[in-house]
Amino acid sequence: MGAVLLSLAGLVFLYASGWFLISLLFKRNDVADVAWGLGYLGICLYLALTQALTDLPLFVFILTAIWALRLSGHIFLRNRGKTEDFRYGQWRKEWGRSFYLRSYLQVYLLQGFLMLVIAAPIIVAGVSQSDEIGFWAGFGSVLWFTGMFFQTVGDYQLARFVKTRKSKEEVLQTGLWRLSRHPNYFGEILVWWGLFFIVLPAPNGWMALISPLTITWLLVFVSGVPLLEKRYDGNAEYAAYKKRTSMLFPRAPKR
Repeated sequence: MGAVLLSLAGLVFLYASGWFLISLLFKRNDVADVAWGLGYLGICLYLALTQALTDLPLFVFILTAIWALRLSGHIFLRNRGKTEDFRYGQWRKEWGRSFYLRSYLQVYLLQGFLMLVIAAPIIVAGVSQSDEIGFWAGFGSVLWFTGMFFQTVGDYQLARFVKTRKSKEEVLQTGLWRLSRHPNYFGEILVWWGLFFIVLPAPNGWMALISPLTITWLLVFVSGVPLLEKRYDGNAEYAAYKKRTSMLFPRAPKR
């Protein structure tokens, strides 16, 4: 596995550097969000071409490809024709003259590193040469498909709401967003927990645990929920929504 990780690290470094150059060309850093899903697809393709393609890796690669193409396609269509995402625009102002260096290091290279960490189930499956698809694969698949449902439907409902809302202060509170303030993030987390359980019986499968733990930590405490909810500071409607609605795990709202 060591040689495979080293090769993937080199490829991901070149991939991240290439997208940094693209960001300079288009003068927007949110291309990194499109690159996120496609990077995992590239990891799958590399492993499929260099390792034995047995049942387990093939299954994991197919699931990952579905997730990656949907996510990157959704983000591309969401950003097309719009200004740079507010989070990147804020960093552009805050970083000043060090913007380009910090973008390369803190957006693209850091994202590449996190991509390698979160891709642990894909890498474990790719080098496993395993044909085992049993109970844990079934359990993981249920989590994965549930996660894809919440992520896909949540993103669709949000995109439709953004097109019809009367002001940027208005808050989506229907559909899956009635049950969770971040159903798409809940779905994303479930997808990676699902992949972990699918590869758990494979050799060194336990090592893939770092993947769902990392994505859960990032979305709940770092770059997901905190950044988005900070945007609504001072919004009375969101404050009331926040009090009655679960942050992540879907449940009926409080009265």
